[in-house]
Amino acid sequence: MVSIDRARQLVALLEAELMNRSGEADRLNSIYRGNQPLRFASPEFREYFGQRYRGFSDNWTQVVADSPVERLTPIGVKAAGDERADADLWRVWQTNGLDADAQLGFLGAGIAGRCFVLVWGDPDDEDTPEVTFEDARECVVAYVPGSRRRRRAGLKRWQDGSSEYATLYLPDEVWKFKRPLLRHVKSVNMAGVDEVLNWQPRDTGEEEPNPQPNPMGLVPLVELPNRPMLAEEPLSDVAGTVAMQDAINLLWAHLFTASDYASLPQRVILGAEVPKTPILDDRGQVVGERPVELARFTKDRVVWVEGDQAKIAEWSAADLSAFTGVIEVAVGHIAAQTRTPQHYLIGRMANLSGDALIAAETGLVKRTEEKQLWFGQALREVFRLIALARGETAKAQALAAGTLLWADAESRSQAQLADALLKMKQIGMPFEWLAARYGLTPTEIVDVIAMRQREAELDPISALADELGRSPAPVALPAGGSTDPML
Repeated sequence: MVSIDRARQLVALLEAELMNRSGEADRLNSIYRGNQPLRFASPEFREYFGQRYRGFSDNWTQVVADSPVERLTPIGVKAAGDERADADLWRVWQTNGLDADAQLGFLGAGIAGRCFVLVWGDPDDEDTPEVTFEDARECVVAYVPGSRRRRRAGLKRWQDGSSEYATLYLPDEVWKFKRPLLRHVKSVNMAGVDEVLNWQPRDTGEEEPNPQPNPMGLVPLVELPNRPMLAEEPLSDVAGTVAMQDAINLLWAHLFTASDYASLPQRVILGAEVPKTPILDDRGQVVGERPVELARFTKDRVVWVEGDQAKIAEWSAADLSAFTGVIEVAVGHIAAQTRTPQHYLIGRMANLSGDALIAAETGLVKRTEEKQLWFGQALREVFRLIALARGETAKAQALAAGTLLWADAESRSQAQLADALLKMKQIGMPFEWLAARYGLTPTEIVDVIAMRQREAELDPISALADELGRSPAPVALPAGGSTDPML
């Protein structure tokens, strides 16, 4: 058991790392939402047009981050040595609403480079621990030196009203702290601010001691890294597209400006002075003159030109296709850099065959499968923690070498898939394996097997013929009209 001073020290260290990460995570989340200020523009262009295009963004970063998430669908977990997925653990997953929240977590990891999952027991339901996906700006995990998996400590910090809260997770205990926000500390002199802002143990009542023991024996906070590296921070799917996204927004600003000023032929008057209007006094005498407002000519579409050398010339309209061509090239660069299919970005599709479409999406499929590998490893640890929270030590050990089951990341036509499964059946692949390849979840497979058994009980001959892969032959009844199917 650590002392309170040591607990405060760990909170301070983890909080410093969390704050160091939060700035970049905030920036990337803002970019994903389309809050992208105009960049790469000259000071003069920004001065005149920066405010005009302040709210505009041709946001490709959102498509890049969303495209793999729509193909990331966990469908079950199977412990080592088990033939089928664990239905009880999947019930915990469903009860916590993680079939939906997992998509939020995967998206958050794609934007900020990581997300977290917290597992803790529910005193009101010992069989159903609480499992929540957490944002990268609120959580941080410290690892044992030399390891990327053995967690040493975890911290969750958040704000609520005028206070900040922090929970420190250690392998054998959990500390809960609270402190007021700095902006609400107004009546304390500067000498006492440090003491007021020091983390204080939270009053959790007699039923929940502080600190409290951690019965799982592991830090219950698991990190899901997006595109991890050996010696660097995990990579964001959004960060690599920001520079090209800024360039595209600038090109659109130039295009809009050219469209406003030069997209139509412009006429110009040469060899004539600016028309002037006489200024009259109270008696009607001319006492001066002032230039005519040229904007009125544009509005009235009428102009009077006077002068021996006066003539009208024309400037041709600007060719805006130069901008759109460069924008398409830039979008193509984003597609290549992020392995996002171009038909996701450009929005145009020809009559592609099924094979051509599969080839066009190969990069996205491989990118999604990479996420399945790394997220699956972390989620397997989450299910291990769920088993520990339920007191199932043997199952937890089996889950350490288990497998997370995912829906197929590749898009196929139903005709292609059915044809492939039929051929696999003919070479002897079992029905459960075929059903999984078709995309059924483990729960749906169990239901389908039960339906097949009921059908076999009602019509055993048809069921036998179906197993043999042929239509049932008519049964010749012996003399006497026996209806025994075995005859």
